[in-house]
Amino acid sequence: MERRNHTSHPDFLLMGLSTQPEQEGLLFALFLSLYLLNLLGNLLIILLIRSDAQLSSTPMYFFLSHLSFMDICFTSTTIPKMVHNLRVGRKNITFASCMVQMYFFLAFAITENFLLGAMALDRFVAIRHPLHYFLLMNPVRRHLMVFVAWLLAHLHALMHTLLMSQLPFCGRRNIPHFFCDFQPLIVMACAEKHLSEMLSYFEGGTIIIGNFLLILVSYTFIIQTVLRVPSAQGRSKAFQTCASHLTVVILFYSSAIGVYFRPLSSYSGDKDKVATVIYTVVTPMLNPFIYSLRNKDMKDAFHRALGKLRRSRKM
Repeated sequence: MERRNHTSHPDFLLMGLSTQPEQEGLLFALFLSLYLLNLLGNLLIILLIRSDAQLSSTPMYFFLSHLSFMDICFTSTTIPKMVHNLRVGRKNITFASCMVQMYFFLAFAITENFLLGAMALDRFVAIRHPLHYFLLMNPVRRHLMVFVAWLLAHLHALMHTLLMSQLPFCGRRNIPHFFCDFQPLIVMACAEKHLSEMLSYFEGGTIIIGNFLLILVSYTFIIQTVLRVPSAQGRSKAFQTCASHLTVVILFYSSAIGVYFRPLSSYSGDKDKVATVIYTVVTPMLNPFIYSLRNKDMKDAFHRALGKLRRSRKM
């Protein structure tokens, strides 16, 4: 009987962001609105880039369209389930569904991490080697970079999900989070979990911190190059091309590193849920505004699309 209790996997309960029932209506409206803004904003970015010949032929916007698609996938892994639970008043999620959610969350999060690194390399090449930019960032190379990002991310997610699925939870059902994240689950496990912890720190550190350091090194060289530009106008233009990406990088990594790269003994459900909301909900929703409001090319593409729409209506 004891062994069966340890090896069976009952449904989990996602406790959500608040344990106060009177707050559920407000949270439902808030996160549904944020999710719809995320969908509309990122879909608009993708449609503008794919329909505009000037943008679609530029490597930077190729990566941006993939980042927008990843933001849609990233938020769609967690928010719909949370909104549904808030709407119907149920918190349960099956063990299999929990593992699937964790797998896709990890895969999309790591893919986004790699895409941010690819975009930093793209800006490095554009500013350090402008005459060879389109040659170095040719279609074959940038498609290969995206493929490798997807492949490594899914291998990472598969390994951690398989390890997690083998751990017993000793009847523990309450997950102090709004989705099946790695940290609360590993804290809840009641068996030997040093292997999962070591892999999380080693491999996760290599992937996340390593990619973040790559971005920092890229921008160190970019800043050195920009400071050598003789005209103030030229320096301003060069910095503007990187400002949007740097803003997204700071939002994503400041919250993600703060949550995942520290001892599990210091895990705090309430504090970590707030930080997780920043990079899983707020940052993907803000990305379209950051890239469109600060980007002249995106504004011009939007006006061209509106012009085409008006002409088609007149015809």
